[in-house]
Amino acid sequence: MAHYDLRTEELKHMASKLRAGDTVSLTGTVYTARDAAHKKIVAAMDAGEALPFELDGAAIYYAGPTPAKPGQVIGSVGPTTSGRMDPFAPRLLDAGLSCMIGKGVRSKDVQEAMARNGAVYMVAIGGAGAAKAASIKNVEVIAYDELGCESVKKLTVENFSAIVSQDCVGGNLYTEGIAKYKK
Repeated sequence: MAHYDLRTEELKHMASKLRAGDTVSLTGTVYTARDAAHKKIVAAMDAGEALPFELDGAAIYYAGPTPAKPGQVIGSVGPTTSGRMDPFAPRLLDAGLSCMIGKGVRSKDVQEAMARNGAVYMVAIGGAGAAKAASIKNVEVIAYDELGCESVKKLTVENFSAIVSQDCVGGNLYTEGIAKYKK
Protein backbone atom coordinates (compact mmCIF):
# COMPACT_ATOMS: atom_id res chain seq x y z
CA MET A 1 0.00 0.00 0.00
CA ALA A 2 1.21 3.43 -0.93
CA HIS A 3 0.20 7.05 -0.48
CA TYR A 4 -0.24 9.41 -3.43
CA ASP A 5 -0.58 13.18 -3.49
CA LEU A 6 -2.35 13.73 -6.80
CA ARG A 7 -3.75 16.59 -8.82
CA THR A 8 -7.12 15.56 -10.18
CA GLU A 9 -5.82 16.18 -13.72
CA GLU A 10 -3.48 13.22 -13.13
CA LEU A 11 -6.31 10.77 -12.43
CA LYS A 12 -6.82 9.77 -16.05
CA HIS A 13 -3.21 8.55 -16.15
CA MET A 14 -2.88 7.38 -12.54
CA ALA A 15 -6.22 5.65 -11.86
CA SER A 16 -5.08 2.42 -13.51
CA LYS A 17 -1.94 2.40 -11.33
CA LEU A 18 -3.72 2.83 -7.99
CA ARG A 19 -4.39 -0.30 -5.95
CA ALA A 20 -6.89 -1.22 -3.25
CA GLY A 21 -5.55 0.00 0.07
CA ASP A 22 -3.62 2.94 -1.34
CA THR A 23 -4.38 6.30 0.25
CA VAL A 24 -4.79 9.37 -1.88
CA SER A 25 -4.77 13.10 -1.22
CA LEU A 26 -6.49 14.90 -4.11
CA THR A 27 -6.06 18.52 -5.10
CA GLY A 28 -7.99 20.07 -7.98
CA THR A 29 -11.53 19.67 -9.33
CA VAL A 30 -14.04 17.08 -8.11
CA TYR A 31 -17.71 17.08 -9.08
CA THR A 32 -20.57 16.09 -6.81
CA ALA A 33 -23.40 14.01 -8.24
CA ARG A 34 -25.87 11.61 -6.67
CA ASP A 35 -28.48 9.32 -8.21
CA ALA A 36 -30.93 12.02 -9.38
CA ALA A 37 -28.10 13.90 -11.12
CA HIS A 38 -26.75 10.66 -12.61
CA LYS A 39 -30.17 9.94 -14.09
CA LYS A 40 -30.18 13.41 -15.71
CA ILE A 41 -26.62 13.04 -16.99
CA VAL A 42 -27.39 9.69 -18.64
CA ALA A 43 -30.60 11.14 -20.14
CA ALA A 44 -28.51 14.00 -21.59
CA MET A 45 -26.07 11.45 -23.02
CA ASP A 46 -28.98 9.53 -24.60
CA ALA A 47 -30.37 12.74 -26.11
CA GLY A 48 -26.98 13.84 -27.44
CA GLU A 49 -27.10 16.95 -25.25
CA ALA A 50 -24.17 18.74 -23.66
CA LEU A 51 -23.12 17.34 -20.29
CA PRO A 52 -22.59 19.54 -17.23
CA PHE A 53 -18.85 18.71 -17.22
CA GLU A 54 -16.33 16.75 -19.25
CA LEU A 55 -16.46 13.12 -18.12
CA ASP A 56 -13.11 12.14 -19.62
CA GLY A 57 -10.64 12.02 -16.72
CA ALA A 58 -13.14 13.40 -14.20
CA ALA A 59 -13.68 12.47 -10.55
CA ILE A 60 -17.20 12.31 -9.09
CA TYR A 61 -17.84 12.45 -5.36
CA TYR A 62 -21.16 10.91 -4.39
CA ALA A 63 -22.26 13.61 -1.99
CA GLY A 64 -25.07 16.10 -1.44
CA PRO A 65 -23.47 18.89 0.58
CA THR A 66 -25.50 20.76 3.15
CA PRO A 67 -25.74 24.56 2.85
CA ALA A 68 -22.78 26.54 4.09
CA LYS A 69 -23.08 28.42 7.35
CA PRO A 70 -21.85 32.02 7.45
CA GLY A 71 -18.10 32.10 6.95
CA GLN A 72 -17.96 28.60 5.41
CA VAL A 73 -17.36 27.59 1.81
CA ILE A 74 -19.63 24.55 2.12
CA GLY A 75 -21.58 22.70 4.77
CA SER A 76 -21.10 19.06 5.71
CA VAL A 77 -20.11 17.00 2.67
CA GLY A 78 -19.99 13.36 3.62
CA PRO A 79 -20.21 10.49 1.13
CA THR A 80 -23.46 8.79 0.23
CA THR A 81 -23.99 5.11 -0.54
CA SER A 82 -22.40 4.45 -3.91
CA GLY A 83 -24.63 1.53 -4.84
CA ARG A 84 -27.40 3.96 -5.80
CA MET A 85 -25.22 5.11 -8.70
CA ASP A 86 -24.46 1.57 -9.91
CA PRO A 87 -27.18 1.56 -12.63
CA PHE A 88 -25.51 4.63 -14.20
CA ALA A 89 -21.81 4.27 -13.38
CA PRO A 90 -20.80 1.84 -16.16
CA ARG A 91 -22.08 4.26 -18.78
CA LEU A 92 -20.11 7.15 -17.25
CA LEU A 93 -16.99 5.00 -16.91
CA ASP A 94 -17.24 4.00 -20.57
CA ALA A 95 -17.41 7.74 -21.39
CA GLY A 96 -14.09 8.30 -19.59
CA LEU A 97 -14.87 8.84 -15.90
CA SER A 98 -11.63 8.03 -14.05
CA CYS A 99 -12.57 8.14 -10.38
CA MET A 100 -15.62 7.67 -8.19
CA ILE A 101 -15.63 8.52 -4.48
CA GLY A 102 -18.33 7.39 -2.07
CA LYS A 103 -18.95 4.67 0.48
CA GLY A 104 -19.96 1.04 0.25
CA VAL A 105 -19.37 -1.84 -2.13
CA ARG A 106 -19.95 -1.62 -5.90
CA SER A 107 -21.76 -4.01 -8.22
CA LYS A 108 -20.14 -6.53 -10.56
CA ASP A 109 -21.16 -4.37 -13.55
CA VAL A 110 -19.35 -1.36 -12.08
CA GLN A 111 -16.27 -3.46 -11.30
CA GLU A 112 -16.23 -4.77 -14.88
CA ALA A 113 -16.54 -1.21 -16.26
CA MET A 114 -13.67 -0.09 -14.00
CA ALA A 115 -11.50 -2.92 -15.35
CA ARG A 116 -12.50 -2.12 -18.94
CA ASN A 117 -11.63 1.56 -18.52
CA GLY A 118 -8.75 1.61 -16.03
CA ALA A 119 -10.78 3.52 -13.43
CA VAL A 120 -10.75 3.53 -9.65
CA TYR A 121 -13.26 3.67 -6.80
CA MET A 122 -12.27 5.40 -3.58
CA VAL A 123 -14.06 5.67 -0.28
CA ALA A 124 -14.31 8.64 2.00
CA ILE A 125 -15.07 8.11 5.66
CA GLY A 126 -18.79 8.30 6.37
CA GLY A 127 -19.82 10.47 9.32
CA ALA A 128 -16.90 12.83 8.74
CA GLY A 129 -18.68 15.28 6.43
CA ALA A 130 -17.82 18.33 8.52
CA ALA A 131 -14.14 17.36 8.48
CA LYS A 132 -14.28 16.78 4.70
CA ALA A 133 -15.60 20.32 4.23
CA ALA A 134 -12.25 21.71 5.43
CA SER A 135 -10.52 20.42 2.27
CA ILE A 136 -12.99 22.19 -0.03
CA LYS A 137 -11.82 25.65 -1.04
CA ASN A 138 -14.55 26.61 -3.52
CA VAL A 139 -17.97 25.32 -4.60
CA GLU A 140 -20.03 26.24 -7.64
CA VAL A 141 -23.41 24.79 -8.69
CA ILE A 142 -22.97 23.95 -12.38
CA ALA A 143 -26.11 21.94 -13.24
CA TYR A 144 -29.55 20.82 -12.10
CA ASP A 145 -30.02 23.53 -9.48
CA GLU A 146 -33.60 22.26 -9.03
CA LEU A 147 -32.15 19.21 -7.25
CA GLY A 148 -31.06 21.37 -4.30
CA CYS A 149 -28.29 19.68 -2.31
CA GLU A 150 -28.13 17.00 -5.01
CA SER A 151 -27.34 19.45 -7.82
CA VAL A 152 -24.07 18.93 -9.67
CA LYS A 153 -21.38 21.01 -8.03
CA LYS A 154 -17.84 21.76 -9.05
CA LEU A 155 -15.63 21.55 -5.99
CA THR A 156 -12.11 22.87 -5.77
CA VAL A 157 -10.41 20.58 -3.27
CA GLU A 158 -7.07 20.68 -1.53
CA ASN A 159 -5.67 17.58 0.17
CA PHE A 160 -9.01 15.75 -0.02
CA SER A 161 -8.24 12.35 1.51
CA ALA A 162 -9.66 9.05 0.28
CA ILE A 163 -8.78 5.35 0.29
CA VAL A 164 -8.74 3.23 -2.84
CA SER A 165 -11.36 0.60 -2.14
CA GLN A 166 -11.65 -1.10 -5.52
CA ASP A 167 -9.13 -0.92 -8.33
CA CYS A 168 -9.22 -1.83 -12.01
CA VAL A 169 -7.34 -5.12 -11.58
CA GLY A 170 -9.77 -6.72 -9.12
CA GLY A 171 -8.41 -5.45 -5.83
CA ASN A 172 -11.32 -4.94 -3.44
CA LEU A 173 -10.93 -3.99 0.22
CA TYR A 174 -14.46 -5.19 0.96
CA THR A 175 -13.92 -8.78 -0.19
CA GLU A 176 -10.30 -8.87 1.05
CA GLY A 177 -11.33 -7.58 4.47
CA ILE A 178 -14.08 -10.19 4.83
CA ALA A 179 -11.69 -12.97 3.75
CA LYS A 180 -9.10 -11.89 6.35
CA TYR A 181 -11.76 -11.70 9.06
CA LYS A 182 -13.04 -15.21 8.30
CA LYS A 183 -9.54 -16.70 8.72
